[in-house]
Amino acid sequence: MVERGTSPERAGLPGRLMTAVRQLYVQVLVAIVLAIVVGLAWPGFGANLKPLGDAFISILKVLIGPIIFFTVVQGLAQISNLSKLGRVVLKAFVYFEVVSTLALLIGLVVGNVLEPGAGLHASGEVTDQIAGYEQAAEESGGIVHFLQDLIPDTFFSAFTEGEILQILILSLVFGVAALLLNEKVPTVMRLVAEGQQVFFKMLGFVMRLAPFGAFGAMCYTVSTYGSATLLSLFEFVLMVYATALVFVLVVLGGICALCGLSIFKVLRLIRDELVLVLGTSSSEVALPRLLAKLERAGCEKSVVGLVIPAGYSFNMDGTAIYMSMSVLFISHATDTPLSLGQQLGVLVVLLFTSKGGAGVSGLGFVKLSATLQSVKVLPIGGLGVLIGVDRFMSEVRSLTNLVGNTVATLAIAKWEKSFDAAKFHAYYANPVLDDPEPEEVSAAKV
Repeated sequence: MVERGTSPERAGLPGRLMTAVRQLYVQVLVAIVLAIVVGLAWPGFGANLKPLGDAFISILKVLIGPIIFFTVVQGLAQISNLSKLGRVVLKAFVYFEVVSTLALLIGLVVGNVLEPGAGLHASGEVTDQIAGYEQAAEESGGIVHFLQDLIPDTFFSAFTEGEILQILILSLVFGVAALLLNEKVPTVMRLVAEGQQVFFKMLGFVMRLAPFGAFGAMCYTVSTYGSATLLSLFEFVLMVYATALVFVLVVLGGICALCGLSIFKVLRLIRDELVLVLGTSSSEVALPRLLAKLERAGCEKSVVGLVIPAGYSFNMDGTAIYMSMSVLFISHATDTPLSLGQQLGVLVVLLFTSKGGAGVSGLGFVKLSATLQSVKVLPIGGLGVLIGVDRFMSEVRSLTNLVGNTVATLAIAKWEKSFDAAKFHAYYANPVLDDPEPEEVSAAKV
């Protein structure tokens, strides 16, 4: 019998189980486990479930553009002066470059010490599949093409095409204009605030489908690549995951410690988003919830709105680790040793090729192809060794990128004195967004 005043959720094991089941990360984890079983037992059926994962990601992408726009504009409108805007942008990009460069260096050091791929004597032959990646890399263009792509064809094309950087630039221009006009456009800003609330309410509805999306995506992965692929190149996969884990705990953990926070508390705070990314291999699916969650966890809206969207293209720590280690893996596997000077040359190229395109599963492989084409010191056919396990590398890239951008936002908010530690600890103790109910998932009131 439940005592008076005792919550049913706390009335023994059944109540605790029901409470756990309502948590999004638990639902997604269960879906992933079931997907692995289905994918291995009935691979033909599992491969046909790919549309479930694709549909979930597509629905979320519909919401990402407007949510970024409303969040950035509303945050900028609350900044009292443009000097603060300049400080936040400068600090963000200095942080991005320093930490992502450190991630590249760590990947190179680990690759040189542990020598992944040594003894494989792999062929450098360019297969049809490799040629496809090579063509995709060529079409992605260089730095000039990248800068040109920052300019949308029309105001709305950035939203229809889902280009995060273009949306961010439009949001910055619109937000700065609103800041300069100040109180002359109260109706517009009220619409922005209300629009943000509407889209977060829609997000709450969509997140109910997260377990189905993760189930479909993981079923396809396991069914397509099978148990043999899960075991092939296991050593290198484990090496990349271990390096990423060390980077998160030591480097990002050290940054958190400097800010007076625990990396373990940060990881627990975003556990829903981490599990969601694990199931879908796309960090983009976590972006809308992450914007709202960090704001509720004590970061000022203006900092969140600037750092998170920009970080999704310029602060890709997981991609940096993967690419630097993969370059050395191909070097060892194809018996093509790289001198220190050549490795430093590769590092310079990686500083550019590792940026942009976050959230797109498999794009890291195209970027790796672009890197090999740029340095021309390794056989591009060596990519064939990594094709079988790249799908599983996509997860570690996305997970590390997500943690890196979360820590970057907390750090920059702290250094900008735009972080409320008391609010963080209060939210950590009672994370409202951990409950996927749409009533709970809404934008902060203005």
